[in-house]
Amino acid sequence: MTATNYSDGFPNRYYQSRKTRDAIRDDSRSFYPLFAKRLLDLALAIALVPVLLPVIAVLWAMTTRDGGPGFFGHRRIGRNGEVFRCWKIRTMVVDAEARLAEHLANDPEAAAEWERDHKLRDDPRITRLGAFLRSTSLDELPQIWNVLKGDMSFVGPRPVVRDEMRKYGAARTAYLAMKPGITGLWQVSGRNDVSYEERVAMDVDYVSRVSLMTDIRLILLTGLSVLDRTGR
Repeated sequence: MTATNYSDGFPNRYYQSRKTRDAIRDDSRSFYPLFAKRLLDLALAIALVPVLLPVIAVLWAMTTRDGGPGFFGHRRIGRNGEVFRCWKIRTMVVDAEARLAEHLANDPEAAAEWERDHKLRDDPRITRLGAFLRSTSLDELPQIWNVLKGDMSFVGPRPVVRDEMRKYGAARTAYLAMKPGITGLWQVSGRNDVSYEERVAMDVDYVSRVSLMTDIRLILLTGLSVLDRTGR
């Protein structure tokens, strides 16, 4: 594979088979990711909670107007393979799973897209309000609770479901070495506009360069990304 420059200026060092699991683990065991990163998460989360709670409450109330729940907790894989509920404002119809199954059964192209990316560009499950929430990333605000609990970090690998882990292959060691993040290289580099292979490479790249300055830069870049409404 050849090196790629992402839109945020971070050069991506793709995962190579020569990079051992021990080397990846060592990247995640320095002082910052083991200790200081958690302190940054707590300080930032505590500072943001008073600001975010009223916004989350309003979005929750708007979402429940269709009779469904306001929050959606999806099971994701965390650090060391621990399963946790990743919380979001619900953006899909109440019968989302049935709607998805019917859509994939009737649309081979959509089924292939789902198998490849575990995402759909034209997703029939998304509500009108949900489309707005996703485009602004406002649906992810409840993940502040995941950060406070210690399930997630503000910056880290993109949280994935169990079925996606097989796509990581040997690189799954990099994913499992860190807590998933509300944002990360994947967020500021196009999200769904990059291939799954590139997403995996970003996770490995992040573990290799995790630091206070990297996290601060990615958080600031995420703010610009949200303002541009690039989320999906």
